[in-house]
Amino acid sequence: MLIKGVYVRPGRFKLNAYLASPSESMADQHESIDLRSPPVDPSAAAGHSWFPGPPPPMYSCTLTPELVHKAREELQEKPEWRLRDVQALRDMILKEQPNLRTRLDDTFLLRFLRARKFDYDRALQLLLNYHAGRKAWPEVFQDLKPSTVKHVLDLGFLTVLPQPDPSGRYVLFLRPGKWKPNDYPFVDNVRAIYLTLEKLIQPEETQVNGIVILADYSGVGMSQASNPGPFLAKKVVSILQDGFPIRIKAVNIINEPRIFKGIFAIIKPFLKEKMAERYLLHGSDLRSLHRNIPRSVLPDEYGGTAGQLDLSAWLRVLLDCEEEFIVEFCQPDPLEGVVLPDSMLFEGEQARGQDDDTFRGLRSQLYYCY
Repeated sequence: MLIKGVYVRPGRFKLNAYLASPSESMADQHESIDLRSPPVDPSAAAGHSWFPGPPPPMYSCTLTPELVHKAREELQEKPEWRLRDVQALRDMILKEQPNLRTRLDDTFLLRFLRARKFDYDRALQLLLNYHAGRKAWPEVFQDLKPSTVKHVLDLGFLTVLPQPDPSGRYVLFLRPGKWKPNDYPFVDNVRAIYLTLEKLIQPEETQVNGIVILADYSGVGMSQASNPGPFLAKKVVSILQDGFPIRIKAVNIINEPRIFKGIFAIIKPFLKEKMAERYLLHGSDLRSLHRNIPRSVLPDEYGGTAGQLDLSAWLRVLLDCEEEFIVEFCQPDPLEGVVLPDSMLFEGEQARGQDDDTFRGLRSQLYYCY
Protein backbone atom coordinates (compact mmCIF):
# COMPACT_ATOMS: atom_id res chain seq x y z
CA MET A 1 0.00 0.00 0.00
CA LEU A 2 1.41 3.37 -0.99
CA ILE A 3 0.49 6.56 0.81
CA LYS A 4 0.13 9.52 -1.52
CA GLY A 5 -0.70 13.18 -0.89
CA VAL A 6 -3.87 14.16 -2.74
CA TYR A 7 -5.62 17.47 -3.24
CA VAL A 8 -9.26 16.63 -2.58
CA ARG A 9 -11.19 19.89 -2.81
CA PRO A 10 -10.35 23.59 -2.84
CA GLY A 11 -8.60 24.68 0.33
CA ARG A 12 -8.37 21.21 1.88
CA PHE A 13 -5.58 18.65 1.93
CA LYS A 14 -5.62 15.15 3.30
CA LEU A 15 -3.78 11.88 3.04
CA ASN A 16 -5.42 9.14 1.07
CA ALA A 17 -4.29 5.52 0.94
CA TYR A 18 -4.72 3.53 -2.22
CA LEU A 19 -3.54 0.20 -3.55
CA ALA A 20 -0.85 0.23 -6.21
CA SER A 21 0.46 -2.89 -7.86
CA PRO A 22 4.17 -3.21 -8.68
CA SER A 23 3.30 -3.09 -12.36
CA GLU A 24 1.55 0.26 -12.05
CA SER A 25 3.17 2.71 -14.46
CA MET A 26 4.93 5.88 -13.31
CA ALA A 27 2.41 8.00 -15.17
CA ASP A 28 -0.48 6.18 -13.49
CA GLN A 29 1.05 6.83 -10.08
CA HIS A 30 1.36 10.53 -10.80
CA GLU A 31 -2.14 10.67 -12.23
CA SER A 32 -3.38 9.64 -8.79
CA ILE A 33 -2.40 13.13 -7.61
CA ASP A 34 -4.11 16.34 -8.63
CA LEU A 35 -1.16 18.05 -10.32
CA ARG A 36 -2.76 21.43 -10.83
CA SER A 37 -1.76 24.51 -8.92
CA PRO A 38 -3.19 24.70 -5.38
CA PRO A 39 -6.70 26.15 -5.19
CA VAL A 40 -6.83 29.77 -4.16
CA ASP A 41 -9.47 32.12 -2.88
CA PRO A 42 -10.42 34.58 -5.68
CA SER A 43 -10.75 37.31 -3.06
CA ALA A 44 -7.19 36.75 -1.77
CA ALA A 45 -5.92 39.82 -3.57
CA ALA A 46 -8.64 42.09 -2.18
CA GLY A 47 -7.34 45.06 -0.24
CA HIS A 48 -3.84 45.00 -1.75
CA SER A 49 -4.31 45.67 -5.46
CA TRP A 50 -0.69 46.84 -5.71
CA PHE A 51 0.51 43.22 -5.81
CA PRO A 52 -0.71 40.79 -8.51
CA GLY A 53 -3.17 38.12 -7.47
CA PRO A 54 -2.39 34.38 -7.56
CA PRO A 55 -2.12 32.67 -10.95
CA PRO A 56 -5.17 30.88 -12.38
CA PRO A 57 -5.41 27.07 -12.00
CA MET A 58 -4.78 26.54 -15.72
CA TYR A 59 -1.78 28.30 -17.22
CA SER A 60 -2.38 31.28 -19.47
CA CYS A 61 0.47 33.61 -20.35
CA THR A 62 0.12 37.01 -18.69
CA LEU A 63 3.35 38.56 -20.00
CA THR A 64 3.20 41.81 -21.92
CA PRO A 65 4.75 41.85 -25.41
CA GLU A 66 7.75 43.66 -23.90
CA LEU A 67 8.26 40.94 -21.30
CA VAL A 68 7.78 38.20 -23.90
CA HIS A 69 10.63 39.82 -25.84
CA LYS A 70 12.73 40.14 -22.67
CA ALA A 71 12.15 36.48 -21.79
CA ARG A 72 13.20 35.47 -25.30
CA GLU A 73 16.38 37.55 -25.14
CA GLU A 74 17.47 36.87 -21.55
CA LEU A 75 15.97 33.46 -20.75
CA GLN A 76 15.88 31.76 -24.17
CA GLU A 77 12.12 31.38 -23.76
CA LYS A 78 10.29 30.91 -27.06
CA PRO A 79 6.52 31.41 -26.72
CA GLU A 80 5.81 28.91 -29.47
CA TRP A 81 7.85 26.24 -27.62
CA ARG A 82 6.93 27.18 -24.05
CA LEU A 83 4.46 24.37 -23.33
CA ARG A 84 6.59 21.87 -25.22
CA ASP A 85 9.49 22.73 -22.92
CA VAL A 86 7.27 22.35 -19.85
CA GLN A 87 6.17 18.93 -21.07
CA ALA A 88 9.80 17.91 -21.62
CA LEU A 89 10.64 18.80 -18.01
CA ARG A 90 7.52 17.01 -16.78
CA ASP A 91 8.54 13.88 -18.69
CA MET A 92 12.03 14.01 -17.16
CA ILE A 93 10.54 14.16 -13.66
CA LEU A 94 8.23 11.22 -14.34
CA LYS A 95 11.08 9.17 -15.78
CA GLU A 96 13.99 10.08 -13.50
CA GLN A 97 12.18 10.83 -10.21
CA PRO A 98 8.92 8.85 -10.30
CA ASN A 99 8.54 8.92 -6.51
CA LEU A 100 8.93 12.68 -6.16
CA ARG A 101 5.76 14.25 -4.80
CA THR A 102 5.71 17.58 -6.56
CA ARG A 103 3.38 19.79 -8.50
CA LEU A 104 3.63 19.13 -12.23
CA ASP A 105 1.35 21.88 -13.55
CA ASP A 106 2.61 24.26 -16.23
CA THR A 107 2.54 27.32 -13.97
CA PHE A 108 4.78 25.71 -11.36
CA LEU A 109 7.32 24.09 -13.69
CA LEU A 110 7.75 27.28 -15.70
CA ARG A 111 9.30 28.93 -12.65
CA PHE A 112 12.17 26.44 -12.70
CA LEU A 113 12.67 26.59 -16.46
CA ARG A 114 12.86 30.39 -16.42
CA ALA A 115 15.22 30.42 -13.44
CA ARG A 116 17.62 28.18 -15.39
CA LYS A 117 17.11 29.69 -18.85
CA PHE A 118 15.18 26.69 -20.15
CA ASP A 119 18.02 24.24 -19.58
CA TYR A 120 16.08 21.06 -18.76
CA ASP A 121 18.82 19.38 -16.72
CA ARG A 122 19.55 22.45 -14.62
CA ALA A 123 15.83 23.08 -14.10
CA LEU A 124 15.34 19.53 -12.83
CA GLN A 125 18.32 19.90 -10.48
CA LEU A 126 16.86 23.14 -9.17
CA LEU A 127 13.52 21.41 -8.53
CA LEU A 128 15.29 18.64 -6.59
CA ASN A 129 17.25 21.23 -4.61
CA TYR A 130 14.01 23.08 -3.90
CA HIS A 131 12.53 19.98 -2.26
CA ALA A 132 15.86 18.92 -0.68
CA GLY A 133 15.95 22.24 1.16
CA ARG A 134 12.70 21.38 2.89
CA LYS A 135 14.04 18.03 3.98
CA ALA A 136 17.39 19.39 5.14
CA TRP A 137 15.92 22.20 7.22
CA PRO A 138 12.67 20.94 8.78
CA GLU A 139 12.61 23.67 11.42
CA VAL A 140 12.10 26.20 8.63
CA PHE A 141 9.47 24.35 6.65
CA GLN A 142 7.40 22.63 9.32
CA ASP A 143 4.01 24.32 9.71
CA LEU A 144 5.17 27.08 7.36
CA LYS A 145 2.39 29.64 6.97
CA PRO A 146 2.12 33.43 7.31
CA SER A 147 0.45 33.45 10.73
CA THR A 148 3.52 31.73 12.23
CA VAL A 149 5.84 34.58 11.15
CA LYS A 150 3.54 37.52 11.87
CA HIS A 151 5.80 38.60 14.74
CA VAL A 152 8.73 38.91 12.31
CA LEU A 153 6.84 41.23 9.99
CA ASP A 154 5.32 43.19 12.87
CA LEU A 155 8.84 43.84 14.15
CA GLY A 156 9.82 45.30 10.78
CA PHE A 157 12.54 42.78 9.91
CA LEU A 158 11.30 42.56 6.33
CA THR A 159 8.73 43.88 3.93
CA VAL A 160 8.27 44.34 0.19
CA LEU A 161 8.11 47.85 -1.22
CA PRO A 162 4.83 48.34 -3.10
CA GLN A 163 6.37 50.00 -6.15
CA PRO A 164 8.63 47.94 -8.45
CA ASP A 165 11.73 49.61 -9.87
CA PRO A 166 11.90 50.84 -13.52
CA SER A 167 13.00 47.33 -14.57
CA GLY A 168 9.82 45.85 -13.09
CA ARG A 169 11.61 44.25 -10.13
CA TYR A 170 10.02 44.22 -6.68
CA VAL A 171 12.29 45.27 -3.81
CA LEU A 172 12.62 42.90 -0.85
CA PHE A 173 13.53 45.22 2.03
CA LEU A 174 15.40 43.73 5.00
CA ARG A 175 16.33 45.47 8.26
CA PRO A 176 18.48 42.99 10.25
CA GLY A 177 19.06 45.52 13.03
CA LYS A 178 15.40 45.29 14.04
CA TRP A 179 15.96 41.72 15.25
CA LYS A 180 17.64 40.88 18.55
CA PRO A 181 18.62 37.28 19.43
CA ASN A 182 16.46 37.33 22.56
CA ASP A 183 13.37 38.32 20.53
CA TYR A 184 12.90 34.95 18.82
CA PRO A 185 15.07 32.33 17.03
CA PHE A 186 16.93 33.46 13.91
CA VAL A 187 15.25 30.68 11.94
CA ASP A 188 11.96 32.62 12.16
CA ASN A 189 13.57 35.30 9.98
CA VAL A 190 14.43 32.64 7.41
CA ARG A 191 10.83 31.38 7.47
CA ALA A 192 9.52 34.89 6.79
CA ILE A 193 11.99 35.39 3.93
CA TYR A 194 11.04 32.07 2.36
CA LEU A 195 7.31 32.75 2.51
CA THR A 196 7.93 36.17 0.97
CA LEU A 197 9.93 34.63 -1.88
CA GLU A 198 7.18 32.07 -2.49
CA LYS A 199 4.66 34.87 -2.88
CA LEU A 200 6.95 37.09 -4.95
CA ILE A 201 7.68 34.36 -7.49
CA GLN A 202 4.03 33.74 -8.35
CA PRO A 203 3.62 36.56 -10.91
CA GLU A 204 5.21 35.80 -14.27
CA GLU A 205 6.63 39.32 -14.31
CA THR A 206 8.86 38.44 -11.34
CA GLN A 207 9.96 35.20 -12.96
CA VAL A 208 11.26 37.20 -15.91
CA ASN A 209 12.43 40.42 -14.22
CA GLY A 210 13.79 38.98 -10.98
CA ILE A 211 13.91 40.88 -7.70
CA VAL A 212 16.19 43.36 -5.93
CA ILE A 213 17.18 43.14 -2.27
CA LEU A 214 17.71 46.23 -0.12
CA ALA A 215 19.22 45.65 3.33
CA ASP A 216 19.57 48.41 5.92
CA TYR A 217 22.18 47.37 8.48
CA SER A 218 21.46 50.20 10.92
CA GLY A 219 21.65 48.91 14.49
CA VAL A 220 23.44 45.66 13.64
CA GLY A 221 25.98 44.75 16.31
CA MET A 222 27.94 41.74 17.53
CA SER A 223 24.87 39.89 18.81
CA GLN A 224 23.17 39.85 15.40
CA ALA A 225 26.36 39.39 13.39
CA SER A 226 27.61 36.34 15.26
CA ASN A 227 24.28 34.63 15.96
CA PRO A 228 23.59 32.70 12.71
CA GLY A 229 27.16 31.50 12.18
CA PRO A 230 28.52 30.02 8.94
CA PHE A 231 26.48 26.80 9.17
CA LEU A 232 23.17 28.68 9.01
CA ALA A 233 24.59 31.28 6.63
CA LYS A 234 25.60 28.51 4.26
CA LYS A 235 22.11 27.02 4.33
CA VAL A 236 20.44 30.37 3.64
CA VAL A 237 22.80 31.18 0.77
CA SER A 238 22.41 27.68 -0.68
CA ILE A 239 18.63 28.00 -0.73
CA LEU A 240 18.70 31.45 -2.34
CA GLN A 241 21.33 30.55 -4.94
CA ASP A 242 20.62 26.94 -5.77
CA GLY A 243 17.33 25.96 -4.15
CA PHE A 244 14.74 28.52 -5.16
CA PRO A 245 13.48 29.53 -8.64
CA ILE A 246 14.01 33.27 -8.36
CA ARG A 247 16.54 35.62 -9.98
CA ILE A 248 18.21 37.99 -7.50
CA LYS A 249 19.52 40.79 -9.68
CA ALA A 250 21.11 43.03 -7.02
CA VAL A 251 21.72 43.21 -3.27
CA ASN A 252 21.98 46.80 -2.05
CA ILE A 253 23.50 47.27 1.41
CA ILE A 254 23.11 50.60 3.22
CA ASN A 255 24.24 51.93 6.58
CA GLU A 256 26.60 49.00 7.00
CA PRO A 257 28.74 49.30 10.16
CA ARG A 258 32.43 48.46 10.30
CA ILE A 259 31.45 45.02 11.53
CA PHE A 260 29.87 44.28 8.14
CA LYS A 261 33.30 43.31 6.81
CA GLY A 262 33.23 40.41 9.23
CA ILE A 263 29.63 39.55 8.34
CA PHE A 264 30.44 39.50 4.63
CA ALA A 265 33.50 37.36 5.36
CA ILE A 266 31.09 34.71 6.71
CA ILE A 267 28.82 34.88 3.67
CA LYS A 268 31.22 35.40 0.77
CA PRO A 269 32.81 31.91 0.70
CA PHE A 270 29.39 30.47 -0.11
CA LEU A 271 28.50 32.98 -2.83
CA LYS A 272 29.01 32.26 -6.50
CA GLU A 273 31.17 34.82 -8.27
CA LYS A 274 28.25 36.31 -10.19
CA MET A 275 26.19 36.74 -7.01
CA ALA A 276 29.10 38.24 -5.08
CA GLU A 277 29.49 40.85 -7.84
CA ARG A 278 25.86 41.90 -7.34
CA TYR A 279 26.47 43.10 -3.78
CA LEU A 280 26.55 46.91 -3.74
CA LEU A 281 27.72 48.69 -0.59
CA HIS A 282 26.43 52.26 -0.26
CA GLY A 283 27.29 53.14 3.34
CA SER A 284 25.24 56.18 4.37
CA ASP A 285 25.38 57.68 0.86
CA LEU A 286 21.72 57.92 -0.22
CA ARG A 287 22.73 59.40 -3.57
CA SER A 288 24.63 56.20 -4.30
CA LEU A 289 21.54 54.18 -3.35
CA HIS A 290 19.31 56.34 -5.57
CA ARG A 291 21.50 55.58 -8.57
CA ASN A 292 20.51 51.93 -8.19
CA ILE A 293 17.01 52.20 -6.71
CA PRO A 294 15.27 55.42 -7.78
CA ARG A 295 13.66 57.74 -5.25
CA SER A 296 10.20 57.04 -6.72
CA VAL A 297 10.43 53.49 -5.34
CA LEU A 298 11.85 54.28 -1.91
CA PRO A 299 9.97 55.45 1.20
CA ASP A 300 10.48 58.91 2.65
CA GLU A 301 12.83 57.59 5.32
CA TYR A 302 15.40 56.75 2.63
CA GLY A 303 15.17 59.95 0.64
CA GLY A 304 12.39 58.59 -1.54
CA THR A 305 9.06 59.96 -2.70
CA ALA A 306 6.86 56.87 -2.20
CA GLY A 307 5.46 57.95 1.16
CA GLN A 308 6.04 56.58 4.64
CA LEU A 309 7.20 52.98 4.99
CA ASP A 310 4.10 50.82 5.50
CA LEU A 311 4.90 47.52 7.20
CA SER A 312 1.29 46.37 7.23
CA ALA A 313 0.80 46.21 3.46
CA TRP A 314 2.98 43.16 2.82
CA LEU A 315 1.77 41.52 6.01
CA ARG A 316 -1.80 41.72 4.67
CA VAL A 317 -0.71 40.20 1.36
CA LEU A 318 0.73 37.16 3.14
CA LEU A 319 -1.98 36.72 5.74
CA ASP A 320 -4.67 36.81 3.05
CA CYS A 321 -2.91 33.79 1.48
CA GLU A 322 -2.82 31.69 4.65
CA GLU A 323 -4.93 28.87 3.21
CA GLU A 324 -2.91 28.84 0.02
CA PHE A 325 0.30 28.25 1.97
CA ILE A 326 -1.31 25.55 4.10
CA VAL A 327 -2.15 23.64 0.93
CA GLU A 328 1.32 24.19 -0.46
CA PHE A 329 3.45 23.29 2.57
CA CYS A 330 1.37 21.07 4.88
CA GLN A 331 2.01 17.94 2.84
CA PRO A 332 3.92 14.69 3.35
CA ASP A 333 7.66 14.69 2.78
CA PRO A 334 8.02 15.15 -1.02
CA LEU A 335 11.35 13.27 -1.03
CA GLU A 336 10.13 10.15 0.75
CA GLY A 337 11.37 7.22 -1.32
CA VAL A 338 13.48 9.44 -3.60
CA VAL A 339 17.14 8.49 -4.07
CA LEU A 340 19.26 11.63 -4.43
CA PRO A 341 22.87 11.89 -5.63
CA ASP A 342 25.59 12.00 -2.98
CA SER A 343 26.48 15.56 -3.99
CA MET A 344 23.23 17.26 -3.06
CA LEU A 345 22.66 20.83 -2.02
CA PHE A 346 23.30 20.39 1.70
CA GLU A 347 26.10 18.37 3.23
CA GLY A 348 24.22 18.04 6.52
CA GLU A 349 25.60 17.66 10.00
CA GLN A 350 28.98 16.35 8.86
CA ALA A 351 29.79 19.83 7.56
CA ARG A 352 28.99 21.50 10.87
CA GLY A 353 32.36 20.72 12.46
CA GLN A 354 34.30 22.24 9.60
CA ASP A 355 32.03 25.29 9.57
CA ASP A 356 32.43 25.75 13.31
CA ASP A 357 36.21 25.79 12.89
CA THR A 358 35.81 28.41 10.20
CA PHE A 359 33.48 30.39 12.46
CA ARG A 360 36.05 30.59 15.25
CA GLY A 361 38.46 32.29 12.86
CA LEU A 362 35.83 34.62 11.46
CA ARG A 363 34.52 35.55 14.88
CA SER A 364 37.89 37.01 15.76
CA GLN A 365 37.57 39.15 12.63
CA LEU A 366 34.16 40.33 13.81
CA TYR A 367 35.52 41.46 17.14
CA TYR A 368 38.42 43.19 15.41
CA CYS A 369 36.07 45.07 13.05
CA TYR A 370 33.74 45.95 15.91
